Formats: sequence, C-alpha cells, structure tokens
Amino acid sequence: MAQTSVFAPQVPMSVGKGKCVEPLPAPLLQATMSNPSVGSANPSASLPALWGYILPALNHVARSPTNDLEKAPAIDVSYHMGIHTAIYNYFTVQTGTTVTTGRERQMARGADLYMHLDKYFTDLARELHLGAPEDDATLIQYLIPCFKRYATSAHYINRLLNYVNRHYVKRAVDEDKGWLTLGDMLDAVVRSIQEGSAREEVLEKLKKKRMQEIQKWGYQDGGSPQQLAQAELCAEAASPLDRVVTLEALALRRFRTEFVEPLLAAPRMRKKRRAGAPPASKHKMGPPEGRLVRAVQQVLEVRGVDEVTRRGLASDLDEMLRAIGVFNTHSLRKKLKFLTRDLPS
Repeated sequence: MAQTSVFAPQVPMSVGKGKCVEPLPAPLLQATMSNPSVGSANPSASLPALWGYILPALNHVARSPTNDLEKAPAIDVSYHMGIHTAIYNYFTVQTGTTVTTGRERQMARGADLYMHLDKYFTDLARELHLGAPEDDATLIQYLIPCFKRYATSAHYINRLLNYVNRHYVKRAVDEDKGWLTLGDMLDAVVRSIQEGSAREEVLEKLKKKRMQEIQKWGYQDGGSPQQLAQAELCAEAASPLDRVVTLEALALRRFRTEFVEPLLAAPRMRKKRRAGAPPASKHKMGPPEGRLVRAVQQVLEVRGVDEVTRRGLASDLDEMLRAIGVFNTHSLRKKLKFLTRDLPS
C-alpha cells in the first residue's frame, strides 16, 4: 500500500473524459524557521555536531508540507548565516588537521559532509517513491507536483550550502572528478589531433568537446548565461554516481536514480515454460513496460483528454526528465515530444 509523504503536495489533477484539472488549494502559510539554540556547543567541532545543526534546516526546507511549489519554506537570516559560518569553520579546522591516509585527506576536504548530503537526498527521493500511488492512472498527477516541490527545495539548499560547492565541489572538479572528466573527452579529441598540434589547439578542442556535451541538454550557441548554467545542471544530473557535482545536481541525480528510474524499469518476467508445454505463439507480445510508460499511455494517449491538458502534462513530464538527466534519445522523451507537438490550425 502506498505511503503518504508530508513532502509531496496534495494536488488534485484528475484528467480524462468528463474530468478537469481542479484548482490548487490556498497555499499553506509557512513560518520562517528561526536559529535553533545550541548553547555553548560548537556546531563546527565535528561532523556529527555540524550535521545536527544543519539537519533541521534541511528538513524544514525539504519536508515541510506546502502547496506553494515555486517557493521553499524559508529559514531565518541568522540561521542561514549560522549555517554558512559553521560550514566555513568546519572546513577550515579540517584543512588544518594532520592526516596520514588518502581517505583521511579526502574527508578533511569536505567529502564527509558531501556524502552525508548525498545520503540525505537518497533517503528523501526514496521516501517520495514509496509515497507514489499504486494506480498508474494517477501516477503522473503525483509525480509532476512532487518533482516541482523537490526541485525547488534542491535549489534552495544549493544556495544555503553553497560553501560546499565553493570549497569541495570546485576542488574536486579541478582534480578531474567532475561530471565530465578529461578521460571522457580524450578519446574523441585525440582522434582529431595531428602530430605537432600546439597546446592551445588541444585546449580549444577540449573546450569545444565540452560545449558539445552541454548542447545535448538544450543549450544553443549564443544562449544566455542562465541557459548555459541550466544545461550544464542537466548534464551534471545525468552523470554517474561517482562524479562530484554541485549540490543541486546531486539532488536531481538522486531523484532520477531513486525515484524515476525504478518507474522506468520494466518488471522482470520470471515465468518459465514447463516441460512438455506447447511452443509459444509466433505472434509474441512486446516486452513489458515500466510504470511511468504505462501511466503515459493511460493518461496522455487516451481519447477524451483535453489537448491543452495533454500537452501541458506531457511538457511538464518531459522537462522533469530533462532536468534529472534523462537523455532526449530515451524512448519516453521521444513519445512526450510527440505529444507536445503543436496541433495543426
């Protein structure tokens, strides 16, 4: 039986013949979370102390019930500054700590806090997955507002903990541990490099290859810096789990791996043919499809659905898949692109 998550907004969006999209209820009023009292304790003294200090803020931003999908519940300015200061002091103390092994060195640079945040987003995405309705016909109406709420929280947390990006993520990218490594680009670039090529020429080819990867996510030459940043965020979210990415991309990537990919996965067929049973028919049925594909078929490909509603839901779903790093070559994204096409006049 599906669980109800306080994180997911309860947004009725029934579609189908004789049904319409119901309006959102009035937004819940969210009080700004004040700075919790820590007494004489030092939040930056250890990872458990730091995590205990920032966790209430994360839960307030990400788990407080709200129907305002465009605005995450806020925290007080003093708490915001306290978190920034605690993280800064924690990294400063860790950097000055004597380390003896490579793992200790990596933890001292902030990998320990980064791993805690990855685990937090993992648990959050799994919680949302467990709260999904069992009925395929209502899955999309749960998924879209659920993702918008999640993405809004991820963006807020990314700004709240931006020092982690500046201190740990940037350094990891400089050490070739980011979403696109030198090894990813090298094979393609090496084939186009001639013997005696200047260093500047090689760097330019690497830069061009990186831009080609970003353009796979919708960026076009001459686009705005905001469009470039959004396309790179999608590329980060599409990266393997061992790549270090910004916190917002970290959250989006976990939404993909823990929530959406299980919905896209086809169920396993375990039935075996018994000895002596007649051979299967030549007209075999197609392979089983995942829940999300079945939901699209039930909700968006049936007759009687208003075209504006159909295209709106298909567009929102396609944009969600793009944001979490599902390539536009995926069969479901191709189907959604078809459903969002302009109707002939």
